[in-house]
Amino acid sequence: MSFREFVNQAREYTSSALTALNLPVPETIEWDETPDPTLGDLSLRIGFQLAKQLKKRPSEVAGILAAKISESIASGKASEYIAAVEAHPSGFLNFKINYDRFLSGVLSASLNRDYGRLDIGRGEPLILEHTAVNPNKALHVGHLRNVTLGDSISKIFEFAGYNPFVINYIDDSGLQVADIIVGMLHLGYSRDAPPGVKYDHYAGDTVYVGVNRSYDVDPALKEKQRVILKAIEDRDEKIFPVAAEVTDKILREQLSTCWRMGVFYDLLVYESDIVHSKLWEYAFSEMKSKGIAHLETEGKYVGCWIVSVSGEKEGEDKVLVRADGTATYIAKDLPFAGLKVGVIPDRFTYTQYARQPNSKQLWRSRSDSVGTKASPVPWGSGRSITVIDARQSRLQRIIQHILEQISSKDLEGRYIHLGYAIISLSPRTASTLMSGTFEGGAREQGKEETAESGVVTMSGRRGTYVNVDDVLEAVKKRALEETRKRNQEDSTDEAWLDHVAEKLAISAIKFSLLKQDLDKMIIFDLEDSLQLIGETGPYMLYTYARASSISSKSSESVEHRNSEKKISGGLLSSESEIALVKKISKFDLYLEKSVRMMAPKWIAHYSFELCEDFNKFYEKNRVIQEEDPDKRRARLALVESFRMTLRRALALLGIETLERI
Repeated sequence: MSFREFVNQAREYTSSALTALNLPVPETIEWDETPDPTLGDLSLRIGFQLAKQLKKRPSEVAGILAAKISESIASGKASEYIAAVEAHPSGFLNFKINYDRFLSGVLSASLNRDYGRLDIGRGEPLILEHTAVNPNKALHVGHLRNVTLGDSISKIFEFAGYNPFVINYIDDSGLQVADIIVGMLHLGYSRDAPPGVKYDHYAGDTVYVGVNRSYDVDPALKEKQRVILKAIEDRDEKIFPVAAEVTDKILREQLSTCWRMGVFYDLLVYESDIVHSKLWEYAFSEMKSKGIAHLETEGKYVGCWIVSVSGEKEGEDKVLVRADGTATYIAKDLPFAGLKVGVIPDRFTYTQYARQPNSKQLWRSRSDSVGTKASPVPWGSGRSITVIDARQSRLQRIIQHILEQISSKDLEGRYIHLGYAIISLSPRTASTLMSGTFEGGAREQGKEETAESGVVTMSGRRGTYVNVDDVLEAVKKRALEETRKRNQEDSTDEAWLDHVAEKLAISAIKFSLLKQDLDKMIIFDLEDSLQLIGETGPYMLYTYARASSISSKSSESVEHRNSEKKISGGLLSSESEIALVKKISKFDLYLEKSVRMMAPKWIAHYSFELCEDFNKFYEKNRVIQEEDPDKRRARLALVESFRMTLRRALALLGIETLERI
């Protein structure tokens, strides 16, 4: 039982009444919750929807329908969950819930582990690409919005009935990788990290930043970068193995960070495999044969192959191949996008890369004869979502436009760009980096990187960023201190304390990123990220642990409460009890909204509101101390219902709950 069922029943009885009165039935009957519980629990806007068509006031329409539905109620034909209906003078048709039946139904249903699960996707495959951090550095907090967003979307869509396949794109043949190799082959940087330093931190913080500083001093080094980049793309027998070894070391460290955050993948697709398998040549040939791309013979693009994209404010022409014959970055992005929607054929082979900490097998692409031709991902069989920040919106529009021309198909709704605003640093966090008082991320800030608002845009090249590993450790340290204070008797159980602090830190970081609007730039502040109270991940975990403590102290197990005697919702009559049950009943509505808008923030908001309602309930009602055994049983069932619902909601955000903190 969920609030959705109550809504559907109210709509059904309204439709039946309209039919019986020979009145038109709208395709969708609009609804909302009443602003005041005394007015009922649900308002239908049917009076407003039909007023103009019937040439009646909304209140008249609502009054006619209320009388007809009330007639059904009086004759014993009322819905299982509808207690009464009445017309409001403003024109709304208000329904009241039969709380005894409704609350009993919610308590019983919500104790099922699949409560709230939807079948919107009906098993449809979903290819979801996220992360895609260049393998030349560690993940910084700017990347983390992509990682957490993509992971949560995958979990939300899976719970809504889709079959997601998660891909991490590895740009192992780009300029950033060439920079690392320039440093190691020409500037004396070691191919080994110093003892005790993660390899991805060494590569990014020391080599990558150092090489880019050297470019400013010696511009001639840029020629070495160009030579190395071409050698990597051509798989030069001397350069390519070095690049492959270095990028794999960095990638494995990046993955270890993602795994620590509870983020896992199905497939790694390497850019070098896209280049080597000639997918771009296939796409380019198709574009030329169909007149999508053409060679410019005059003007500033003379000698370039371009594609014209109408309606683009930034400019209609897009260069695909430069006059010197080198392909632009779109030449690598386009074939992969085409592969995802089935426009470009699969020419990869696949091998197993690693067994991840969650026991899921991680595969990787190859462009040779090694491995199997059977893809772990069903290319082109469903929709594709690409998680990239909003600055790439124009490129994604161009890619979709080209793929639609190649395939002669409308890819709207099949090729989806999920964009988001970037993360910037607050002035005080940037100052901390510059002063060297924070252990991690280097620090240098260029004045040109400070926006008018005072925030600082992160830059891997200049070293203005905060590494994810460093933030995790800083937040974990704060969480560990708090956990020790709360558990003086367990202060020697270091393994347990470390586990709790780790999960609190991860929840703090994830929730702070996922609760925001996608189009809102996040100003990352180190001190704010360390907070463990308020609308934060730790607040959710503390509330869950409080509920777990209540359940663990009761000798009446959930199984006993359910099997020995049916729980009567009529025993939960206080305002706070009803509010909590109603919130639990709306879980699937928030899930549906998150799917429809591709925004985890709705699940985040729901989780917070659910915790707020639970704490209000607990403050105003005795549970274990309740003397009436039936009422105690009902309240214990409500506590367990809350626990299971919150655990499911937080799992969709990638947050693991703790039974004790």
